[in-house]
Amino acid sequence: MSVPGPMVFVIDDDESVRKGLKRLLAAHDYKSEMFASAADFLTRTPHPGPACVIVDVKMPGLNGMDLQDALILRHREEQLVFITGHGNIPMCARAMRAGAVDFLPKPFKPRQLLQCVEHGLNRSIEQRKRALEKEGARCLLDSLTPREFEVLELVITGMLNKQVGGELGMAEKTVKVHRGRVMQKLGVRSVPELVRLAQRAGVNTAAAARHETKV
Repeated sequence: MSVPGPMVFVIDDDESVRKGLKRLLAAHDYKSEMFASAADFLTRTPHPGPACVIVDVKMPGLNGMDLQDALILRHREEQLVFITGHGNIPMCARAMRAGAVDFLPKPFKPRQLLQCVEHGLNRSIEQRKRALEKEGARCLLDSLTPREFEVLELVITGMLNKQVGGELGMAEKTVKVHRGRVMQKLGVRSVPELVRLAQRAGVNTAAAARHETKV
């Protein structure tokens, strides 16, 4: 199954801006779609591949900042590049804290925008890569029995077999058996590898991170 290619979306109520950006993006081999409003964009099915959204801050109805809030609430992953003729420092700071790629005041240079788009798409690619790694790690963890999972949670904190046994009320040799099965099922050979896999899956990441710094 082929991976969908990158897509750039432009949301601006000014038709001349949309046409100009469409020409600019096409000249640099970017596939793009234009929208006159943020509400129209939200009705579109999310692009399954890397995506960057160029959005004007000030628009009738749902503005650019509202769109960012809506995407966050919906757990959408598009990378946003804000363009505006009416921006201010607090607005820019808010957008960047919420994960925007950049906040460009109009008029901006085409090269500036293209650099932001490239950065946004690269971030989107990395984000999707991490999501796939997390999904893969979680699928592996799903193969563990409840008891094996409990052993894993304690092992990644740095506990020895004897300590794990004391915590779970089982003999040390039984812990060794469970631990061996965990390592075999997950395809890892060492505790550091186990820690990294647990981190990718989002399991006990704080404890795992502390242990990772010690190994």
